[in-house]
Amino acid sequence: MERRKERNGSVQVAGQEGSGARGPLLRREMGLWSSVSLVAGCMIGSGIFMSPQGVLVYTGSPGASLVIWALCGLLAMLGALCYAELSALVPESGGEYVYILRTFGSLPAFLDVYIFVLVGRPASMAAISLSFAEYALAPFYPGCPSVPQAVVKSVAVSCILLLMLVNFWSSRLATMLTNVCTAAKVFSLLIIVVGGVVVLVQGHARTEFLLSAFHNTTQQAGRIGMAFYQGLWSFEGWNSINYMLEELRNPQQNLVCALMIAIPLVTSLYVLVNISYLLVLSSSEILSSDAVAVSWGNQVLGSWAWMVPLAVALSTFGSVNGIFFSGSCVCYVAAREGHLPGFLSMVHVRRLTPAPALMFTMAVALVLVIPGNFSILVNLMSFLSWITYGTTFSCLLYMRIKLKNLPRTYKVPTFIPVIMLLASLCLVLVPIIDNPQMEFLYAFLFLLSGFLVYFLFIYFQCQPRCLQMATLHLQLLLEVAPTTKNH
Repeated sequence: MERRKERNGSVQVAGQEGSGARGPLLRREMGLWSSVSLVAGCMIGSGIFMSPQGVLVYTGSPGASLVIWALCGLLAMLGALCYAELSALVPESGGEYVYILRTFGSLPAFLDVYIFVLVGRPASMAAISLSFAEYALAPFYPGCPSVPQAVVKSVAVSCILLLMLVNFWSSRLATMLTNVCTAAKVFSLLIIVVGGVVVLVQGHARTEFLLSAFHNTTQQAGRIGMAFYQGLWSFEGWNSINYMLEELRNPQQNLVCALMIAIPLVTSLYVLVNISYLLVLSSSEILSSDAVAVSWGNQVLGSWAWMVPLAVALSTFGSVNGIFFSGSCVCYVAAREGHLPGFLSMVHVRRLTPAPALMFTMAVALVLVIPGNFSILVNLMSFLSWITYGTTFSCLLYMRIKLKNLPRTYKVPTFIPVIMLLASLCLVLVPIIDNPQMEFLYAFLFLLSGFLVYFLFIYFQCQPRCLQMATLHLQLLLEVAPTTKNH
């Protein structure tokens, strides 16, 4: 393959020069149902199988926990509708990063991608891959209270490596895997819902929680905020389709339709699954269980209880794939905009996949897996995520004021982004004020370090001279080339 070197140190593939020197384009592979599958697949991960315990711990009562689950679904739906309007105004891949960049400029956008690339998405991948490993290994360690951590982390690392290869090989293959895993996830949740109905019909259900549904409900705002963190963790992924808008066919129509189908579907399943848990298990049993779904399966499915760890493992595997599939696009877009090394914006010349961005995301996730703890990763990621979400909702309000005459293919009522901005502020500030934890201090210090990195490497352009040479050699080694945007 013939190549020529450009002034910036990158290599242009022969045959791509010409009018505008256009590089390879990412393929628009995703239709409506693949988009629905991606959103639902990213949302349904380990949370619904592990977070019910956390929500119940912080709320104090079954009734309040169900209200929290429903409100989490409502927040996800309202947030997704705000993002749909932003995607109509800024029809580019990158999600929050590109919306903040086009609205508030370079520094806030860099801080967003700094959080997202180094903590947000990799932390999600690390936490869910650890859950995958624990459930996948559970049948091989019968009677053991816990699986050896070295084995768990080895399997989690293998999961991340395998999914990186799948996403590198073909976007279509990654989409097919997402579709298959999403179908399996929905089927697994339906089994839990139907199992609860059967127990209720047979008269074996624990209906006493209905008589004192809101007894012992907490009055502390901080604990309610932490309950929202645990619940919203299970809804993470509602914004995943915005990260890869340039790979979506007919994006303005398909994006809104996908959100209107996927999020209400997942919310309904989550509420029904939690009701099924409460019909089978007492509150004390849920609070004492490390894996609520497994405890439910042991009581309802009998000799078929092994299906639950298998279903959870498949669910978490598909969720990691969805995060990989969408998350690497942000890394790719940020590099294209100059906020990350330009090498990360390149795509493979034959596979047309963002190979360098995939490898970088994989590397950061592997680093977080090694010392990873599930609950710490969830709290840290949720806190940082809602800082980003609040900033993004403010972008929409700012555009409503400054660009109110700009034509829109989709528009939400103004009160929706206002509600979401206030909700974001509450979710960030209330837990800090009422129930401060060390994770919040670590997150704040990490955010402050982003200012130093920005001014040193982006504003003052303090970059090592060897970077261009390293870019050239890596580009030749991996057979990647600069790209242009899909329109």
